[in-house]
Amino acid sequence: MVKEIPAKEDNFSEWYTAVVLKAELADYAPVRGCMVIRPYGYALWENMQARLDARLKATGHTNAYFPTLIPESFLKKEAEHVKGFSPQVAWVTKGGDSDLTEPLALRPTSEAIINYMYARWVKSYRDLPVLINQWCNIFRWERTTRLFLRTLEFLWQEGHTLHRTAEEAQEETLRILNIYVDFVENDLAVPVIAGLKPESEKFAGAVATYSIEALMRDGQALQAGTSHNLGQNFTKAFDIRYLDEDNTEKHPWGTSWGVSSRLIGAVIMTHGDDQGLFLPPKVAPLQVVIVPILYGKEDEAVLAQCQRAKELLHNFRVKLDDRPQFTAGWKFNEYEMRGVPLRIEIGPRDVKKNCAVLVPRDDSDKQTVALDNLPTEVEGLLERIQKGMLERARNWVSSVTTYATTFEEFKSNLVQKPGYVRVHWCGGQECENKIIDETKTTPRNMPLDEQNTKGSCIVCGKETGILIYYARTY
Repeated sequence: MVKEIPAKEDNFSEWYTAVVLKAELADYAPVRGCMVIRPYGYALWENMQARLDARLKATGHTNAYFPTLIPESFLKKEAEHVKGFSPQVAWVTKGGDSDLTEPLALRPTSEAIINYMYARWVKSYRDLPVLINQWCNIFRWERTTRLFLRTLEFLWQEGHTLHRTAEEAQEETLRILNIYVDFVENDLAVPVIAGLKPESEKFAGAVATYSIEALMRDGQALQAGTSHNLGQNFTKAFDIRYLDEDNTEKHPWGTSWGVSSRLIGAVIMTHGDDQGLFLPPKVAPLQVVIVPILYGKEDEAVLAQCQRAKELLHNFRVKLDDRPQFTAGWKFNEYEMRGVPLRIEIGPRDVKKNCAVLVPRDDSDKQTVALDNLPTEVEGLLERIQKGMLERARNWVSSVTTYATTFEEFKSNLVQKPGYVRVHWCGGQECENKIIDETKTTPRNMPLDEQNTKGSCIVCGKETGILIYYARTY
């Protein structure tokens, strides 16, 4: 039970957990490292899921579902893949009272079982491309867990595609990366950096990994999504072959990509404040709450006008809270804590004027509007709130992003202003290891729109065109 939310600046970690629990987004499950996503949190996830799913379907992807249990032999088919995931795999070794002849993994990701099925389905160039996505749960045996950010079981979508050429696979990898950028920035109002991961951060079994990185308000980075070009690593491992137009058998080229429910954590940490949540209008479970101001004498007329307002706003996710056991002030605090973007107040004076008072969650000025104009005014105000959230978040990220030309400056920047540090890097593993070992930061990615800028590696001094972002991470 959380009685109050601590100040965000005093203890960011405690603030985050208190917000999740008090806003009833999630709760701790009886299994270590697992969580229960409560209805309010799941409604947020459903809204996020629907908006991303629509983008994927608009680009030709379709949804399917594959088993949770994966035979051990499947994971072992791609050596680099199994090596990368083995420390996090949870195993099923008994069925009822009998030992299994082959252990079954709870999926840490689904490349293995999906490519096994693709080997059965793909026989001709006419079967390509394969553009399949699934929404499912994933299991990874994490040592340290935190609600939404890192749990033993979590929700995500994972896309798995096959293509005739390497060029088509690369185009798909970047297409998905751009879809993620559009979704996370424009729907969640979370600014991200899109770029290529260095070899040390590459997905196990991939030729290249691209990511979107978000910076949380404590100055730590959060990997918000990944898109992998798998080359032919999995199609060869699972012997996927198709007969091409020239009548020769070939291995297709693969990709995989995903974002997860940790995006809920990103939304909380990017926009929340000392009052609690602040949810972007596009994905908020409630976009508008109507609170009647009741004094006893004209309550019937006030409630009638509130009901009329609710009817006018039927195209929005709106709630009329007319519970008599709670005061208007209590409701104001409750819905601020739950992050509802817009509150509407209607009292006796508003009834006489046939108007309503709009109170944005972003602390901007209240507005009094005519009841008949309510749908238009609410739509415009929600759009302004959504854009303002992204703008404020971008400005903050910019204010804590620095550029270092020397290793000493790099270390100094981390102490003085926790956030992103941009540096030039020669691409060598030794230089990367030195940075990681001495600063406890990790390379996030090499932004696609910031490459080929000349500079010197901050470790060895070699001239290079590689610009990379570093930060401490979750």
